Amino acid sequence: MKSTVEQLSPTRVRINVEVPFEELKPDFDKAYKTLAQQVRIPGFRPGKAPAKLLEARLGRGAVLEQVVNDVLPQRYSQAVTETEVKVIGRPEIEITKIEDGDEIAFTAEVDVRPEITLPDFSTLAVTVDPIEVADEDIEKQLDSLRARFGTLTGVERPAQSGDFVSIDLSATVDGKEVAEAATTGLSHEVGSGQLIEGLDDAIIGLEAGASGEFTTTLLAGEHAGEEAVVTVTLNSVKERELPEADDEFAQLASEFDTIEELKTDLRGRVEQAKKVQQAGEIRDKVLEALLEAVEVPLPEGVVAAEIDSVTHDAVHGFDHDERKFEAALKAQGSSLEEFEAETKEAAEKSVKTQLLLDAIAEAEGTQVGQDELTERILFQSQRYGMAPEQFIQQIQQAGQLGAIFSDVRRGKALAGVVGQATVTDTAGNTVDTDEMFGSATEDEADEVAEAAAETIEEVAAE
Repeated sequence: MKSTVEQLSPTRVRINVEVPFEELKPDFDKAYKTLAQQVRIPGFRPGKAPAKLLEARLGRGAVLEQVVNDVLPQRYSQAVTETEVKVIGRPEIEITKIEDGDEIAFTAEVDVRPEITLPDFSTLAVTVDPIEVADEDIEKQLDSLRARFGTLTGVERPAQSGDFVSIDLSATVDGKEVAEAATTGLSHEVGSGQLIEGLDDAIIGLEAGASGEFTTTLLAGEHAGEEAVVTVTLNSVKERELPEADDEFAQLASEFDTIEELKTDLRGRVEQAKKVQQAGEIRDKVLEALLEAVEVPLPEGVVAAEIDSVTHDAVHGFDHDERKFEAALKAQGSSLEEFEAETKEAAEKSVKTQLLLDAIAEAEGTQVGQDELTERILFQSQRYGMAPEQFIQQIQQAGQLGAIFSDVRRGKALAGVVGQATVTDTAGNTVDTDEMFGSATEDEADEVAEAAAETIEEVAAE
């Protein structure tokens, strides 16, 4: 077999493949066996008919067609390996020659990884917010802890923000009931904004037994994108009473004897959380600096596939009805044109990020161990609320194991770059990233790499 490569653009090549017939004997033997199983010829058991008899019955063209169908995927893969082309995406294959007894020739146009010139990572500089722990932060955490031990008590007064209520909901569109929008005995925290837009405003001021109405746009179901009149009926109102923040509460809610000891512990937890938050800010800003500093040619086919995938998923939620989808966008103050523009921008950023981090991982020799991959899979299974065995089976069936491996590798590559960048806070202090991204401990490094992998996923999901 002979294969050559033509560079069509920085991100696309054409692979020319010529396969002489003398190399195709195993493929013809396989084709005869396949056809023999499909054709019933009197006097011969299935799969035992001679090749010449099969050709006489089916014609030489049918045999050639079967050979070509078998040969193309195998020889394309062989050509990619031999030419060391770094393909991404699906190839567009065209048969250019079938000359019986001579050769089969075809071309395959496919997107490839572009050559990327990487910068000196030590020249990257970013500025982040400093770590500041205020007394209000401690009080907020303490109130959150007190809320866990709070009690709900019924009250005889109008509902207000922060109350817990039981409500019934019903909705009409053009005066007709919307069955899927009706519910009874629904628990809701007033002011949380977790349900329908406009609901909290309608509830505030109502007393138990009273009803209110408000207008909203439905975002899902048969009437997605349509304006509906929603009726809310208030069944009961309860307020949460918090325990006093004293030594007795500290002993109830923690291992500490005094409230001051508990507050000291909360301060340390808040500081640690802010360090994690700062690390995330550093990662994000270093990634942005990388994207700005490096030119990455974008494979059009890969970007188009990313756009198609996002659009398909978005419209899928509306039963693939584009009119409902467009109406829902309009209800959110957007439009189909804005969605398409935002999707294109996000797809280009996602592809650029992946190509850039793959190039860094290759240049730096970034490796992913089995333990790291296993930890990532376990983390993802917990995130989706699935048993690890079930999650592994699902990703294997979907062919997503390679994608998870790539995300971990990219995360490690990004963490390595962050460790080389110069980071200062807005107060002018140098931030020591060794503790977060350097060689502090193996466990800490794993956490950083995993968090960086999450950043890559978030970019891809935007």
